[in-house]
Amino acid sequence: MRRALKFVLVALVVLIALGIVNALVLDSQTKPAEVTADGGEIETASSVDLQVFDSPATGPGPEGAPIVLLHCFGCSSQWWNPILEQLNERHRVVRVDLIGHGGSEKPQSGYEIEAQAAAAAEALNSLGVQGATVVGHSLGGIVASSLAEQASELVDRVVLIGVPSESGEASLPFTEKVIRTPVIGQATWRLRLDAMIKRGYESAFAPGTDVSEVFPGDPDRVVDDNRAMTYDSFTSASERADDFLEEQPVASRLAATGVPLMWIDGSEDQIIDATAVSEEFHAVPGAITKLIDGVGHSPNVEAPDETAKLILDFAGVAPPLAPGAAGASDEKKGGGKDNGGKGGKKNAGAGKGGG
Repeated sequence: MRRALKFVLVALVVLIALGIVNALVLDSQTKPAEVTADGGEIETASSVDLQVFDSPATGPGPEGAPIVLLHCFGCSSQWWNPILEQLNERHRVVRVDLIGHGGSEKPQSGYEIEAQAAAAAEALNSLGVQGATVVGHSLGGIVASSLAEQASELVDRVVLIGVPSESGEASLPFTEKVIRTPVIGQATWRLRLDAMIKRGYESAFAPGTDVSEVFPGDPDRVVDDNRAMTYDSFTSASERADDFLEEQPVASRLAATGVPLMWIDGSEDQIIDATAVSEEFHAVPGAITKLIDGVGHSPNVEAPDETAKLILDFAGVAPPLAPGAAGASDEKKGGGKDNGGKGGKKNAGAGKGGG
């Protein structure tokens, strides 16, 4: 009996030691930038390398202002594929993989939202992008708000998709809560299966959505995007977003910039209370809010045609609204609820082919 107990205690100590070693290894893991999809290029900012996709307008006729796309947490620029062709017809479209995501570098630190925005601004300036409509999905929208604060000459308009305004408004999936738990989280990260990853992304869409069918021809998109990240990039990107929201709400940040704003979400969002959050952005002077019926946290993926039209219509209006300008009146369109607010390259090519 004593021998068995001794064996159990030794095994327990070994498991704990292995858990601590695993945690230390994962916490120090980094990954360099790499091209992960057709059209990708590596742009070097001051402290980090980002993968970007720069697509010139494809159609005839006059070209509109450039459109910049910033993806969600745990995702990549490939989450914009469902609406890319429509946006690209009359607009130059630049997609940026955020720090720690997709083909961009995964450093040990530097995931603050201000740092994310500054790095994106450097890459966009290097590409000669100015006067853009910047579209951000979830985490990307939080970065877009900081980009508007930092680089007014670069940002003419902002479109936020599924973006909370304040800390505590977004509900973390159970798997993310576990992964953010010290030691246990690192072990879970090391042992996670593809099926577990897919379950963790289910809340990014309307209830009942099969994430294997969300991206036609790319059933493992969310798995690939998740496995592209390091443990530190996954946890730090999420935690630094929380810090940014705690410091000041997104709605008040954008109200102070006077940048024209559109906020879009699905009525079936499982991560934020879309109706309640829409009211916060509705109060931003000149803002327009749109709720699309029957879709969840990712309208750009779930309702690409309607989302693309909303972005294109907004990007095409002129001139930009001045701070304090009156907003559009409430209206109904396309089955959704519409509320007018009140008031240097390293390489390119193809590679292996989101929260």
